[in-house]
Amino acid sequence: MRELRQVQLSDLADVTMGQSPSSAHCGTEQRGLPFLQGSAEFGRRNPLTSIHCSLPQRIGKAGSVLISVRAPVGSMNYADQDFCIGRGLGAFKAKPGVSDTIFLRHAVEHNVSFLHRRSQGSTFAAISSQDLRSLPVPIFHVRTQHRLAAVFANLEQAIEKTEALIAKYQHIKAGLMHDLFTRGVLPNGQLRPPREQAPELYRETATGWIPKEWQYELLDKLATRGSGHTPNKGIAKFWNGGIKWVSLADSYRLDQLYISATDLEISLEGIQNSSAVLHPAGIVVLSRDAGVGKSAITTVPMAVSPHFICWRCDGKIDNLFLYYWLQNNKPMFENIAMGSTILTIGLPYFKRLKVACPVEAPEQRAIAGRLRVMDTHLGALAEDLDKKRKQKAGLMQDLLTGKVQVTLPNSKLAASHA
Repeated sequence: MRELRQVQLSDLADVTMGQSPSSAHCGTEQRGLPFLQGSAEFGRRNPLTSIHCSLPQRIGKAGSVLISVRAPVGSMNYADQDFCIGRGLGAFKAKPGVSDTIFLRHAVEHNVSFLHRRSQGSTFAAISSQDLRSLPVPIFHVRTQHRLAAVFANLEQAIEKTEALIAKYQHIKAGLMHDLFTRGVLPNGQLRPPREQAPELYRETATGWIPKEWQYELLDKLATRGSGHTPNKGIAKFWNGGIKWVSLADSYRLDQLYISATDLEISLEGIQNSSAVLHPAGIVVLSRDAGVGKSAITTVPMAVSPHFICWRCDGKIDNLFLYYWLQNNKPMFENIAMGSTILTIGLPYFKRLKVACPVEAPEQRAIAGRLRVMDTHLGALAEDLDKKRKQKAGLMQDLLTGKVQVTLPNSKLAASHA
């Protein structure tokens, strides 16, 4: 592999560090330049802000790359216009005839770990002007940079299109979920007419208007509630015994419909010597602590930690319906969570929890089925997005490290293994 020569970012680009202007010159009146304090205003590609500054101290020029220099260090956006930038941001733009801004943006992304290392050790993660200016980037002929920029831009565009599709279908799903849990599904598969059009089809409850055939009942009367326990951590034989144990460490596995694996396992002896319970497959679990409101359906018998509540659905309520009902009410769980150190919902709340749902199982399954189809489509898009991101990362690794040598025919980019 041919080792590429590297230079500092400041050798190829003009670098600007942000400086916060006086608040007296900032406001919602559209006078001056749009103001960005940090990466909180970053969009999918370009920033969005409603604040303007009439006396900017530092400007991120149109066509430059805006980069967060405070936590989260390294996130980037393209400046589609001039921006006043605060001290949470920096900006860089290729020097004319020397480099290519899009190429540099991807070179920085590929070596962002350099910035992460520089930001460690401080109470508040941040990098200095010198850190950003000294970031190593590989040096190519400017024509090669343009070619590489075109390749990376095409991959980036494909990723952004998939992200936009996911956002679109997530919005559609949110609207569909609202309609399904307020109007339900008729035997012909159609939604009931809205209450405004057919008020005789609805009745009012404490949770709002629901179809008059539906029940508004305590969840405890529809499903068997269970909780969890932690075996003694000081006794080794209680752990790693093959019984999956849902804990806060599994938060990243939740909200994906099913959970089949857990980070931690306990033993049968651990269950026998504690209040832990081995629940059957198909229970619906809900986090009541950190990550409040996250849920999933187990695919195999599992135990749960005290941070979770669970329900076994025996026929009065479908477990897939309950999962989607919990997902639809996640904002409610987040709002009622209390606690200073860790957000939590006490067990008494769940004893009083009521559910509005169809009495008949076919309608429950029809509602859940509609949402399952939407989730299947979103899942396929998420897999496609992951594939594209890995493809881009792999290509950047090959081209920006010299593993694959770039050559320049007259009309197109070609790469041959060095």
